Amino acid sequence: MTCSTSPSPEVLDVQTDFIAYVRHEEKLLLLRRHSSDASFPDLWDGVYGSGSTPEEVLERVAEVTGLSTDQLVLHKEGPDRGIDMGRTLVDVIPYLVVSSSDEVTPAGVYDAAEWIDPGNLQDYNCIFSDLDMEGADTLFKEMYGSVGSFLYIVKSAIGSEQRLASEMHARIHGSGSLRTLKDEIMSIVHPHSMRGYVFVEASAKHHVEKLIGRAGGRDPKARRGLNLTPLKNAKSVLPGEAPLENILPYLEPKAVTSGIDVGCIVEIVTGAFKGEKARITAVADTKEEVTMELYEQVIPMTLSMRGDHVRVIERVNE
Repeated sequence: MTCSTSPSPEVLDVQTDFIAYVRHEEKLLLLRRHSSDASFPDLWDGVYGSGSTPEEVLERVAEVTGLSTDQLVLHKEGPDRGIDMGRTLVDVIPYLVVSSSDEVTPAGVYDAAEWIDPGNLQDYNCIFSDLDMEGADTLFKEMYGSVGSFLYIVKSAIGSEQRLASEMHARIHGSGSLRTLKDEIMSIVHPHSMRGYVFVEASAKHHVEKLIGRAGGRDPKARRGLNLTPLKNAKSVLPGEAPLENILPYLEPKAVTSGIDVGCIVEIVTGAFKGEKARITAVADTKEEVTMELYEQVIPMTLSMRGDHVRVIERVNE
């Protein structure tokens, strides 16, 4: 009698590594691997290393960037991800490290460094993207999201932006199931100068879609089985992450005299002279005041008022 035995399943070696995502202010550090690198040639990386203690992480960052450990603070640790790298299963732990300096000299397996806006990560070919596994092309970005954040733009009904922002805030701070998103949604902002949009800072796009009840998109078939109530005034989440540099102009408060220059023709929109037209003769940004001459009066007169009490109807260069 011949006994046959089935082949033993292949046993993978398991090791623990980490990626340190280094931030300086609003910028994220990317390091490019040498073309001769055995694992990820010419691909962009954070700081990759082996170990699991805060000391090992900071020492590795210092080793390959030229930064001092005194300039580095380990800010956050994310959940590990099991990544199949051939015969080795690697548990990779993401860390967020904050640096007080942006003066970096790449060393070791790295030959170039760039400080980038996290919203532009999709423009870089990063490590893991060449692995034969589902979602490999976005894995590096997703792991950054687990310790950092991205900006997403929600398209809303015109005039309902503030209401939508309040409804979103209520969902994550209420008693319903969406309160579990509280750790994934960092902030919700509606800049008054940008109509039709609400900005959301979050770890990933799908959390924002879930918050507004649009997980699976607007297609009812794709959303089947998802117990979500769409917010009436939320239309969609725009594709991709928004670079902060594109958003900052809308977040920074502007003086009420912004856009008003000497020589402009304005219309007064409030007060006793509402509807009168005038020519700007002086602008005092520090006082947020403009001085103007009412030139349509029988007797021309000069007066001063706040910049938001007038609207420009004809500019100097028009």
